[in-house]
Amino acid sequence: MIFPYEHVGRATGLLSETGQQTSTIFEEMSALAHQYDAINLGQGFPDTDGPSAMLQAAQDAIAEGKNQYATIAGDEALRKAVATHQHRFYNDSLSTDCVLITAGASEAIASAVAAFVRPGDEVIVFEPFYDIYPAAIAQAGAVIKTVPLVPPTFDPDLDALENAFSQRTRMVIFNDPHNPTGTVFSPQTKHKIAQLTAEHDALILQDGVYEHLTFDHQKFSPIFLIPEAKDRTLFVSAISKTCSATGWRIGWVTGPQHLISALKIVKGYFSHSAAAPLQVGAAAALNSPASFYDGLKVAYQQQRDILLHGLDNTAWKMQKPQGTFFAVADATDLLEKMGAKDAVELATVLPREAGVAVVPLTAFATKNYKPAVSTWVRFAFCKRPEVLDAAVDRLKTLS
Repeated sequence: MIFPYEHVGRATGLLSETGQQTSTIFEEMSALAHQYDAINLGQGFPDTDGPSAMLQAAQDAIAEGKNQYATIAGDEALRKAVATHQHRFYNDSLSTDCVLITAGASEAIASAVAAFVRPGDEVIVFEPFYDIYPAAIAQAGAVIKTVPLVPPTFDPDLDALENAFSQRTRMVIFNDPHNPTGTVFSPQTKHKIAQLTAEHDALILQDGVYEHLTFDHQKFSPIFLIPEAKDRTLFVSAISKTCSATGWRIGWVTGPQHLISALKIVKGYFSHSAAAPLQVGAAAALNSPASFYDGLKVAYQQQRDILLHGLDNTAWKMQKPQGTFFAVADATDLLEKMGAKDAVELATVLPREAGVAVVPLTAFATKNYKPAVSTWVRFAFCKRPEVLDAAVDRLKTLS
């Protein structure tokens, strides 16, 4: 008999066929970074705090005694702030009944899959992918169908997307802007997803946690703005990335009221509610002035360019990201020099040899897709400029 944890472990690569358990690649690379005092560009957490108004609002809420359970749906002020935010940036009119607060985007994604995906259903994801997707699908007893993002640009293969659909397709999950590649899905891709899900009566789960991190004057547009997608889309976001608060675990999911009501039933038995005083802080963060959001993009684009320009004309073949705070690079030219057969071995020796930690892109892929990205690594540039400058100096010594 196979237990649910075994399905999850095998789907995420944390459990071998013989039952041997391993750590996540992020834990492994972070441990190596600590061991060799390396700069950690592997794990995606910022090294600065979010807006002061957010921090102060949470402290005030704690001091004022807002320390007991929030409602399952979430703090009313935060739900209003999410609805206002969605109207402010996307001109989308939303009642608070269409907003559900969760313990981070992860809970929103996991509970959405648990609520709507049945054993034997098929769920389409694009790979490379954020590792919670296959975990949630496996836990639901469903079948993952993957669509490749094709290197070096990592644009989706739309023919493969169409071929992935079947009578058993229940949901399409996609992260846009996309972690780990930094790709922003084109209007053509999103219209194709909307068309195909409408034809197959499937749901859309868009992970939009990087919604405010697009670069080079590119404007982000969520899929629910497409008419065919509006009534079948659950849109997930959080303050984690936008407001440098990955440890707060405050996220949300929005969508049609009938889907949110159903999702609330399941979500309520996952965490009941996210931390009450931090929800107050999150509401303050969402209500930040335009200068905050504009400054965020400017700052992250500058940090991106420190990495890209610093490694230009080196053995690191960087791919320019359109969004998120991640960039990927083809390290083929470095493998032989470093005595590594692939990006996994390169990432393992890099903290010792160069004092920098990165993550191999194969950590985000199924077995069939891994050969396509076996020489690729991911950098996180959500670090202060001086840290990135130091990392670039170290990495250039290898070229």
